[in-house]
Amino acid sequence: MKLTYLLPLAAALLASPAIAQPLAETAPIPERVPPGTTLVIGDPQTRVALTLSGELAKLPFKVEWANISGGPQTIEAFRAKALDIGSVADIPPIHAQWTGLEVRIVGAKFRRDPVGHPIYVIATAPGSGIAKLEDIKGRKIAFSPGQAQGALVLRVLKKLNLRHDEVQLVELPSVGDAYVNALASKLVDAAPIAEANKQRFVQNYARDGAKALPHGLRDDPAYLYVVKSSLEDPGKAAAIRAYVQAWGRAAKWIETHPEEWIKGYYVRDQGLKADSGRFLVESNGDPDVPLDWNGAIERQQETIDLLAAELKKPVLKAATLFDRRFEQVAGAAYQGE
Repeated sequence: MKLTYLLPLAAALLASPAIAQPLAETAPIPERVPPGTTLVIGDPQTRVALTLSGELAKLPFKVEWANISGGPQTIEAFRAKALDIGSVADIPPIHAQWTGLEVRIVGAKFRRDPVGHPIYVIATAPGSGIAKLEDIKGRKIAFSPGQAQGALVLRVLKKLNLRHDEVQLVELPSVGDAYVNALASKLVDAAPIAEANKQRFVQNYARDGAKALPHGLRDDPAYLYVVKSSLEDPGKAAAIRAYVQAWGRAAKWIETHPEEWIKGYYVRDQGLKADSGRFLVESNGDPDVPLDWNGAIERQQETIDLLAAELKKPVLKAATLFDRRFEQVAGAAYQGE
């Protein structure tokens, strides 16, 4: 299978066999992927897992990898017609719809113990004097409206019964180490940072009073989403289904091959030490790839309602974001079916 690696937005028009008629949203997803079908995918972690497990060579379509993930990059790539599938949390599909981009969620993954294994912690700046979550009242908090970190900040404020005017929200996109740097420079007093960065952050700044505080909330959604138009192409729809299956199998492989994953991903691909990789594997906990999306849709609706009220946006129906033709695809593959 030919593989091509793309820089962000460098792809030309996405290739797919010619189609006679768009596939209706209610029509079954075809089982067969036509020869010549191509998908451009922004899902770097799964690319490594599929390579390590040997699954990559089995994909029944040509894959071109875009080295992007997360909301801002994937939405930009979708608009440029340079991406078919993106890997994100729960906020980008909502934000995309609000900005006029029709997207659909085709894969959903969570954590079996989401509160015990959070994706984010609330980190505090050195010298801020914040000792517990309640101390953020009146402080400057990093906030990214179109990303999962922004939604988490709003959930934390709701949990603490704090209004917007009782804190200072500093709008700042969470890209790379932006939040860690903002904390270190005291641009903000608190910010959500990835659990993966907690160990390094605490080591560097704990002596100056910085802390990493648990928030006690769910922050675990991991979605695959696509532009609606990709699902109207029968060939691409079939290929997307095949990729969602591979995504589910990759989740099981990572869970059952921790040492191979540590060496292949965290050490070789990410450049971390093996001990750091083991810490991250333990921090992630075990995945939950459900066969039923009812709970996911209910939680997504709660998130939409919160964001709509706080950001003055129209309320969306969460169910319209999920293409339920894919509901059992990843879960069945994860279970080996």
